[in-house]
Amino acid sequence: MTTTPVILVTGAGRGLGRGIAVQLAAEGCSVAINFVGNRAAAEETAALCRKASRTRNQEFTPIQADIGSKPDRARLVSETLSSMGRIDALVNNAGVAPRVRADLTEATEESFAELVRINLQGPYFLTQAVARHWLDKGPKPALPGGHKVVFITSISADTASVDRGDYCISKAGLAMAAQLWAARLAKDGIQVVEVRPGIMATDMTAGAKAKYDKLLSEGLVPQGRWGTPEDVGLAVRSIIAGDLPFSSGSVIAVDGGFHIRRL
Repeated sequence: MTTTPVILVTGAGRGLGRGIAVQLAAEGCSVAINFVGNRAAAEETAALCRKASRTRNQEFTPIQADIGSKPDRARLVSETLSSMGRIDALVNNAGVAPRVRADLTEATEESFAELVRINLQGPYFLTQAVARHWLDKGPKPALPGGHKVVFITSISADTASVDRGDYCISKAGLAMAAQLWAARLAKDGIQVVEVRPGIMATDMTAGAKAKYDKLLSEGLVPQGRWGTPEDVGLAVRSIIAGDLPFSSGSVIAVDGGFHIRRL
């Protein structure tokens, strides 16, 4: 490739997003590192990407935006294009957990609305904005197999947790969003894939570490360990590299076998 591909990764300042960004840097891509408020963390991600990068042509640019905000989504796309010149793939990674875990009988509408806005509405319409750019005026893709969209969902898309129903519903909706966009964009040569992580060692799960440590020790996950940002990053890297050219609409489980039905 003569042009360095640019990948927009949302929520890339830390956690899974950082793991994804670093693996894409190692693949030879430039990365637009979206973050909401922690610029220092985004700059740290950029530094790690530079360390992992393969060529001097790669760029790693932090861009602040709240994907749950319509004006911010528009600005995120425009700033990525103005500062980096192109978008070759979108990785919808950003998401939040409920501020307070609450039983279904006590959970608030405010929490529900916040999670749906950020975890579902945000990536759904960010994908719309990027897809419109590609279909209307975007340059020829610099990736093998064309433009790509990756949705990072969760095992919560089909595994019920009654103390965070809002999170489960937002991720179940996001899984359907991936199917919808895959069906709509396939004829245009744009591949859409869902990556579904399991129990991941990130800031989001830090508060429930003891609970999950116990479940892991009891065999909840066949491979017997926490997942890592690198695990998810490697899966996304494979998709972006074009290693799964005939798999649009697929759900890639990165959960250590959690999804296996067992007796």
